[in-house]
Amino acid sequence: MVAALAEVQGGVVALSQAERLGWSRCGLRRRLRKEGWQTVRPGAFAAPGRPAGLVAHLWAQQLARPELVVSHWAAALVHGVERRVERPEFTAPTGGRGVHRLPLRPDEVTLSAGLAVTTLPRTLADLLRAGPRDDALVAVESALSRRPTGERGSRGPLTVLDAVRDAVRDGVGMRGGRRALDWLALADERVGSPAETIARLRMNDAGLYPEPQAELLLPGGRRVYPDFFFRERGVVVEIEGYAWHGDRTRHQRDTVRYNELTRCPEVRRVLRFTADDVFRRPVSLVRTVGRVLESGPAGWGLAS
Repeated sequence: MVAALAEVQGGVVALSQAERLGWSRCGLRRRLRKEGWQTVRPGAFAAPGRPAGLVAHLWAQQLARPELVVSHWAAALVHGVERRVERPEFTAPTGGRGVHRLPLRPDEVTLSAGLAVTTLPRTLADLLRAGPRDDALVAVESALSRRPTGERGSRGPLTVLDAVRDAVRDGVGMRGGRRALDWLALADERVGSPAETIARLRMNDAGLYPEPQAELLLPGGRRVYPDFFFRERGVVVEIEGYAWHGDRTRHQRDTVRYNELTRCPEVRRVLRFTADDVFRRPVSLVRTVGRVLESGPAGWGLAS
C-alpha cells in the first residue's frame, strides 16, 4: 500500500499520511528507513531507486503544505517547457520562504501528474513578470513552438500566443506586468531551440533582425528552413550543437542541411555557430554577423 501511494505521488510518501496507511508515524519512519527510502525533506521519503530530484521535492513540499501551488520555473519543468533555470518555486496566499505571495484564481491552477500547478499560460506570465528577459523568453518560445523530444520524435506547441498574452494582461497590475507585455512582444513562435532564442535576442539587441525559419527552395524544388536568414544580403546564420537541437542524429541532419544551403540560389554566405558560441561568446557572434553583413559579397570575395 505504501508503494502504491508513492507511485501516484511522484515516488514520495509523507509521514503525515501514516494513519491513512495504517501505521504510526514512528512505525512508518522505521519501515521506510529499513527499506532504503531516501529522505527528501523532514517527514517525506522517496522510494528506493527513485531519484530524489526536483519533482520529488515538489511533491514533498505540497504534501506538507497542500495550499502550495507549483509555479514559475518549477511549473515550467512540470509542463515540459525547455528552460535555463531549475529550482523549486511555489505560489500561495500566505507566502513564506521560497513561496511567491501572489493572487491566483482557481482557473489558473491545474493538476499535472497529480501536482497542483499553475496553468501554462499563467506560468509563462509569471516568468515574464519576474524575469530575467532572456530566460523568460527561452521558456515562452519553447512553449509556443514545435520542439524535438528525442532521436526521431517531436512535440507540437504547448500553448498559443493569445493565451499567454491574456494571462499577462490579466496580471498587468502586478509588479513587472507592463514590462512583461513588452517582453512578450519580442517572442517569435518560429524559433526552434533555446540557443536560437538567445542568438536572436542578442542579434536584435544589436540592431540585427534576421528572419527565423525562412522558407528557401533548393535547385530540385525541395524546401529548407535555416535558423536565421538575412534576405537582403543572402546571409544564413545556423546555430549548431546537438545539446540544444535534440541529439546527435539531429545534429548530423543539421550538418547535411548546411551542405544543402550552400546550393540554394538565394544564399550567398552561411555562418555557423555552436551553442557554446551563443551562451559563452555572444559578443563575438554578433560582431561576426555584423561584420559579414556590412562587408557584403565584395568583402567575401564574391561578385555582387
